[in-house]
Amino acid sequence: MKITDLKCAVIGGSPMVRVTTDEGISGLGQAESPKHYLKPHVLFYKPYILGEDPTNVERVMLKIRRLGGFKPWGSAVSAIEMALWDIAGKASGLPVYKLLGGKVRDQVRAYNGGVRFEMRGATPQDYAEDMSKMKASKEGFSIIKSSIGFHSQMPARVPNFSYAELRPGAPHPYRGLLTERGLKHVIACIEAMKSVLGDEVGLALDCGPGWMVPDAIRLAKAVEPLNVMWLEDLITGDYTPYTLADVYREVTRSTTTPIHTGEQIYLRQNFKELIEKHAVNIIGPDPADVGGIAELKWVAEYADLHGILIAPHGIFDGLIGLAALVQVCATLPQNFIAFECPAPKPAWWYDIVEGLPETIVKNGLIDVWDRPGLGVDINAEKARPYLAEEDKGFFD
Repeated sequence: MKITDLKCAVIGGSPMVRVTTDEGISGLGQAESPKHYLKPHVLFYKPYILGEDPTNVERVMLKIRRLGGFKPWGSAVSAIEMALWDIAGKASGLPVYKLLGGKVRDQVRAYNGGVRFEMRGATPQDYAEDMSKMKASKEGFSIIKSSIGFHSQMPARVPNFSYAELRPGAPHPYRGLLTERGLKHVIACIEAMKSVLGDEVGLALDCGPGWMVPDAIRLAKAVEPLNVMWLEDLITGDYTPYTLADVYREVTRSTTTPIHTGEQIYLRQNFKELIEKHAVNIIGPDPADVGGIAELKWVAEYADLHGILIAPHGIFDGLIGLAALVQVCATLPQNFIAFECPAPKPAWWYDIVEGLPETIVKNGLIDVWDRPGLGVDINAEKARPYLAEEDKGFFD
């Protein structure tokens, strides 16, 4: 079997990858939905993989893996890797999890990072009301993640929140020391959310990036009695092209509150220092950023050897990305907590993707399906109306 083409089309904002072969088997991959600009970057890799056997996934990846980079540039490589595993599974008649060594669990836990409701403000009451709605959602999530601090509207909506200059622009631009009022406000919002969730549903908190070490330690110690699941990306995070493991280690060693990072990191080599220095308690690689499905599994296994937990990121990965997360998370060791469940928008994504169960998440869990490859596909005829004119040949 040989690769004959690499195609990319932006469908509903998401760059979709399709790898075709001379035996009529094709595979799908998906980059995160905000990354519509990645199409030329995906196609950059085409001459490197044409003529290769797609079922030799690692051999193909050796040709292109070093040509990616930290979020967002690893996403193109990651989506191609997903498509290769999809082909390998279809060619062998096996689900991808079988090719990764077999499943450890029949159901995988997903946490709520994407089922969201519009918040009127950023007060403790607003957060409590928001948590009540999410707790009542039909998916029955056992873990809910909420955005606070620099990963929220607090800097703009709470007067005198921080000593930092407010800078509009790229995602999550704020960084600086919080005022006493700002820190107390964050803690009050967390307490309000926990008052709703109690010990029935775990609360994870997406915090930054942008916190200074003293504030990060103060926050982590203040919420120790609340038993939150984790504090995520306090120091670095979205679109930050470095890890600062030594800085994270200072925070982690100062508290019993679990500290989490990793969604922006590309490749196992860039997790090495975080893991070996025990700089965090939990890592959160995204299969659409880390280099793909197998790369995430490698990182998870290495983290497990060091007693570090894993809760993969995935909020923008779409339904093809959801399938990839289900397949790989079924195979992860027992340091796996849950993965962040994508919530595709627009809603018509559910109409054009075939192979998903009618109810995907039940009581916070997803049944691992056994269809070949990733186990899902796109209905070409239903998807064609959403293709740009330049992408009309995507399914040919």
